[in-house]
Amino acid sequence: MTGAAAMRASTRVVVRHRTLFVLALGLLAVALATSVIDDPLIRRIGTDLFISLVLVLGLQLFIGNSGILSFAHIGFMGIGAYASAILTMGPDAKALALPTLYAPLVGIQLPFLPAALIAAGIAALFAAVVGYPLMRLADATAVIATFALLVIVHVVLAHWSDMTNGPRTLFGLTAYTDLWTAAGAGLAVLAFVYAFKESRLGLKLRASRDSPYAAATIGIDIVKTRWAAFVVSAFIVGFGGALWAHFITSFSPSAFYLTETFVVLTMLIVGGPKTVSGAVIGTGIVTLVFEGLRRVENTLNIEQIVPFQVVGLTEVSLAIALIVILARRPGGLIVDRELFAPGDELETPAGPTAPGSPDG
Repeated sequence: MTGAAAMRASTRVVVRHRTLFVLALGLLAVALATSVIDDPLIRRIGTDLFISLVLVLGLQLFIGNSGILSFAHIGFMGIGAYASAILTMGPDAKALALPTLYAPLVGIQLPFLPAALIAAGIAALFAAVVGYPLMRLADATAVIATFALLVIVHVVLAHWSDMTNGPRTLFGLTAYTDLWTAAGAGLAVLAFVYAFKESRLGLKLRASRDSPYAAATIGIDIVKTRWAAFVVSAFIVGFGGALWAHFITSFSPSAFYLTETFVVLTMLIVGGPKTVSGAVIGTGIVTLVFEGLRRVENTLNIEQIVPFQVVGLTEVSLAIALIVILARRPGGLIVDRELFAPGDELETPAGPTAPGSPDG
């Protein structure tokens, strides 16, 4: 290959994947700007944004490509959070926070990254076991089934006192997740989810979403394809749960239930569930709005600007925004075409005219 040909090939690669490059550069710029600003609140918001990005991208991988709305994924986040906590806490911390923990688990203490990956694997294994029959469902029945799965996971986390401390707060985790840890995870997951969308499995999954009967006709096993994506997305969300757990450092099962489900789904739906760009944009917008409204709510209460207690302003405002988006743009802000998606510039370069063509 000549130098000119290599240059053209590399240019085509950049053009073809420029959505990924632009999104990654934008996120990297956000991380750099956040790290430069010496403000603990800004760093906390930036770290939370990248953790949320991991969760939303995990959801987008399955929901966006399959067209099946899933409520169960926040349950996988909880499994990843608790599993990573148990794997990273030292014996002394476990004696205080989990006094009835099973003896074989007391002496286990792993570094954060291996523990997070194992915790994500546990979430994925659970999804693999329970997910296959669920992938036979579609439409409203699938939504109800995944919601039921979320309820089951929540009940187990809230009552398995030996492993989770029951409904009480689990504490004693080390704060391993900082801004750059979360940013690195977010960028890695972004690249993976983008590659998944363009992969053979991703194309099959989208074909089953757009026309299940046509997909089955050409030999696509819809159930197995959905199941594989369900398991992979559970791994990503479980890893996001591990990141979140070692950022917050203390939590209870209520953190992995309806409120978190609503926030994460809002991020995905507002941005546009069918595109990776939508997941990124939606995460950024909702995070900024959520943090801004929460600060307004706290200011109103602390400074007593109004003569009554303001409660639920953040959640109500997000719900109204979600209703407006669904009414005006049901597909989200970015419907079905990625930002900066390549167009005619990827057509075959001009060359000798083919015989039989109008110009030949």
